[in-house]
Amino acid sequence: MDRLVLKDEQWERIAPHLPGKDGDAGRSGKDNRLFIEAILWIARTGGPWRDLPEHFGNWNTAFQRFRRWAKKDVFDRLFAALSEEPDFEYAMIDGTIVRVHQHGTGAKGGPQNQAIGRSRGGLTTKVVAVVDALGNLIRFRLLPGQRHDICGAQPVLDGLPIQALIADKGFDADKFRTWLHERNINVVIPPRSNRKNPPSCDFARYKWRHLVENFFCSIKQFRRIATRYDKTDTSFSAMIFLAASLLATK
Repeated sequence: MDRLVLKDEQWERIAPHLPGKDGDAGRSGKDNRLFIEAILWIARTGGPWRDLPEHFGNWNTAFQRFRRWAKKDVFDRLFAALSEEPDFEYAMIDGTIVRVHQHGTGAKGGPQNQAIGRSRGGLTTKVVAVVDALGNLIRFRLLPGQRHDICGAQPVLDGLPIQALIADKGFDADKFRTWLHERNINVVIPPRSNRKNPPSCDFARYKWRHLVENFFCSIKQFRRIATRYDKTDTSFSAMIFLAASLLATK
């Protein structure tokens, strides 16, 4: 059997939050642990569902079950249940570009409805994420690749009780700074070089911005996230939520 991912202690934390277990209403799921291992095999190898090893069962059965769970936000809720209480002393925000493979296109409605856009690198998706003071994911948002990072900033930050926000100078915009000040959030963003009256920046605190970059490095070890093969944004988001859930149990 191929190398498995889940440790027993990780599975003990994950299992209670999955549907289809004994005692749930409706039909019981067939071996939830093996099914999660199947998804993780797809996520970490980047392989197509049709190449899923036989010991995981029929590939189409696993794929259809994954799609049902993705549409029902199972992976979103799993991540929320496994995430520890965020440290809101400060938060970091940034965006990363993910190249979209040719097999990741073709969903109904066109790529523009699946957070896929065209930038210098071709078809891409942008992941805008906010992490807490410990570098743990709080929220993320998918954007078409050509959209600026700051377009996803307010949606992922809205309602979070953070005391300070650390971001690179790409987020240095008067309108965004005003939005943060109105919410009593301390702004730790270096000013752009072309500002006539640059605002101050706490560069001692700014050094912690690397934590959000560390998060992106961690989830991109899953090849299905480093390159997008999923046609729908729900499936791609589900892969990110599952990867983040796994990181939260380590």
